[in-house]
Amino acid sequence: MDSVDEGPVPDDAYSVRVAPSIGSFSREEWGSLQGTSGNPFISYEFLTSLEDSGCAVPESGWQGCHLRLENARGELVGAAICYAKLHSQGEYVFDHGWADAFERAGGRYYPKLQSSIPFTPVTGPRLLVRRGDDPRTVKAALATALKSAAAQFNMSSAHVTFAQDDDMIALKAADFLERTDHQFHFFNPGYVSYDDFLSNLSSRKRKALKRERREALSAGIEIEWLTGGDITEEAWDSFFEFYMDTGSRKWGRPYLNRRFFSLIGERMSRDILLIMAKRQDRYIAGALNFIGPDRLYGRNWGCIEDHPFLHFEVCYHQAIDYVIANKLAVVEAGAQGEHKLSRGYVPVTTRSAHFILHAGLRNAVANFLVHERQDEEVAQAYYSEHSPFRRDIG
Repeated sequence: MDSVDEGPVPDDAYSVRVAPSIGSFSREEWGSLQGTSGNPFISYEFLTSLEDSGCAVPESGWQGCHLRLENARGELVGAAICYAKLHSQGEYVFDHGWADAFERAGGRYYPKLQSSIPFTPVTGPRLLVRRGDDPRTVKAALATALKSAAAQFNMSSAHVTFAQDDDMIALKAADFLERTDHQFHFFNPGYVSYDDFLSNLSSRKRKALKRERREALSAGIEIEWLTGGDITEEAWDSFFEFYMDTGSRKWGRPYLNRRFFSLIGERMSRDILLIMAKRQDRYIAGALNFIGPDRLYGRNWGCIEDHPFLHFEVCYHQAIDYVIANKLAVVEAGAQGEHKLSRGYVPVTTRSAHFILHAGLRNAVANFLVHERQDEEVAQAYYSEHSPFRRDIG
């Protein structure tokens, strides 16, 4: 592993090294970091499955460049999941325009340093701190190390996407630029049933969703929830067929391969919910979800038969049913999708941080982000005005 000249950090006893893979950390080291046992996408099992399956590897443009922050005794006190990227695919925070503009002006945007979970637009911890260590000190050191690594490895920039608020504080203090966007999440204040949730909607929306759910299953379709040992390799075969068919039509080449699904099935099946639609004893559609301590994360969907409203039923309505039945608090339904609003999902701000080394590009991006944040505020005000919830509830 290469060392990084981390520059000035709050504690000069820290040193930074670069690990080429999550597998370079021991399971015990990784488990000592806060957040790695709560968010399924920060878990050792999920991240090593991405590597071991060949999905997040140098050949796919995801060169592991993970930062290890160590104290004077060589103990791991912090880490940042990072990749050296030669493209901007699989990130869901779009900087293609920045890259194009910079390269037209004679600059070189790639490689860049990307701190994110590959192919996963889910907010979570990005500056990881060992339990018992001072979070502010360690996060400040990691933020500085991100900038130093980008400069040392001759990269144009360092990006931290879908970052939590406490990480954003450290990153903004280190002169990263803030970018905002939104996703749509469903919040469960303690509903006892789906009808209980519907009672909070306007009459028109309530009727529309009831009709939508009836029509989605009208062709004799049944829904199954599979988790833990119920998820067989045959179920993964079916889901992968859906994923490949839908993914190939939407964006050309899906990011995940069949081996990845087997690995997460072996390593973390209790954290997985497959919502599968069956017709005439054959699976025809499905949605992959991950289960956190208090929320359900909707990730991938696919189908091999088209039925009206089936996508909404499998991905959104069934997810609501699951969190209500299991007393979870939130459904995070993934990136984009204004259609989620009318189905009870509300806008939630997502944040990312960007450090640009070239002064000219940094100034241009900073100016762009001012206007983009203003547009985002307008968009969220619009969504609030068009919420499906009754006015007396808000």
